[in-house]
Amino acid sequence: MTQNADLTAAETPATTTAPADAPESLKPQETLKPQKTPETPETPETVRPSTGRLIGVDLARGLAVFGMYAAHVGPDPSQGGVVGHVMELAHGRASALFAFLAGFSVMLITGRRTPKTGRAGRQAVAKVVIRALVLLALGTALTMTGTPVEVILAFYGLYFLLVLPLYRLSAHPLAIIAAVSALVLPQVLYGVQHALPEDGASGLWAWPADADGIVSLLFTGSYPALTWIPFVIAGMAVARLDLTATVVRARLAITGVGLAVLGYGGSFLALRLFPGALKALAESGWGDGASVASAWWSDTWGYPTGTTPYGLLVASPHSETTLSILANTGVALAVLVGCLAAVDAFPRCGRLARPVIAVGSMSLTAYVFHVVGIRLLGIEELPGSPLHVLLGFIVAVTVLAALWSRHFRRGPLEWLLGKATKPAELIR
Repeated sequence: MTQNADLTAAETPATTTAPADAPESLKPQETLKPQKTPETPETPETVRPSTGRLIGVDLARGLAVFGMYAAHVGPDPSQGGVVGHVMELAHGRASALFAFLAGFSVMLITGRRTPKTGRAGRQAVAKVVIRALVLLALGTALTMTGTPVEVILAFYGLYFLLVLPLYRLSAHPLAIIAAVSALVLPQVLYGVQHALPEDGASGLWAWPADADGIVSLLFTGSYPALTWIPFVIAGMAVARLDLTATVVRARLAITGVGLAVLGYGGSFLALRLFPGALKALAESGWGDGASVASAWWSDTWGYPTGTTPYGLLVASPHSETTLSILANTGVALAVLVGCLAAVDAFPRCGRLARPVIAVGSMSLTAYVFHVVGIRLLGIEELPGSPLHVLLGFIVAVTVLAALWSRHFRRGPLEWLLGKATKPAELIR
């Protein structure tokens, strides 16, 4: 049975049915309240827990898809105004939410609350490895088409491989590892990037030439694994928790807001308390005095060049710093908890959001759809498209997902990916 796996697998949409023994990622929202009969009295043993929390995960994933669309085919945030600020909210934060939800992918395949063991565990590990390799190949192929999109799929596949050894850990050690990696790895990346040759990697390390080689995937690309796996590990830790418990959701919400304030607020203060920080960043080759002042939250100022350690004080989404990771993780947590709460507390919200949930249930298809669409339309500069182009992409994928989900449980690429993992079932 294929389980929910972010960009790599689909959940059953809320409008379909699933067998009683299906994994929770495949149970529809309509089964939240089982019918009471004389044979099945309402007891703790017979009342099923709410599955809206996983429909909420699909809702969060659908919003991440739309955020990725906004970052790629939306208006340029530097234009300012309401539209510009809304677009900037999506930049970097949508991809971080995808990486965070990848933690759910790993756990839902390998056992969300309790890790699978024995033959089932070996098969689950093999499925994750196969998915990772497929994503590496697919991401590389899409990158080699020459679109201006910084395709995340190959990076995504590498994340799966790197965090797989952690799948048996409980929430507490996973949270500790996520925190330590967020504190340490950005500084390691800064040092590694300085140690690399100025002309970049060569030979096998840079293969294939028109895509992301291993050095790019780990250190120099748009989503370097060294500073993006903290998102995945954090998602794994959250997936281990009892997301039906109100107290757990409250703590996650408080943690999310706290991390966002710590990351963005800490950057805001640091850039102003350290003498010469803003000036040094402006002189490093990006932005001017006014735009650099927004480096605590926005990518419109540019990106750290590595020529000054003051770049480590920035929290803009693609700055690959500790403060950035903390802030983006906080945003991802807040979005996830908000989606879970909205679907559970307001059933009408779940019904109204079904088209978005459908997009989230086939996020791999939706992601590839927009990359192919950009290629076919000949869009060469991202971002910067008119607003109607973004709305056209969103409407098109939403209609496609809504219609598809009425007849099929999984998206087309999700179905193919499920078939690709079938050999894992031969493992004994």
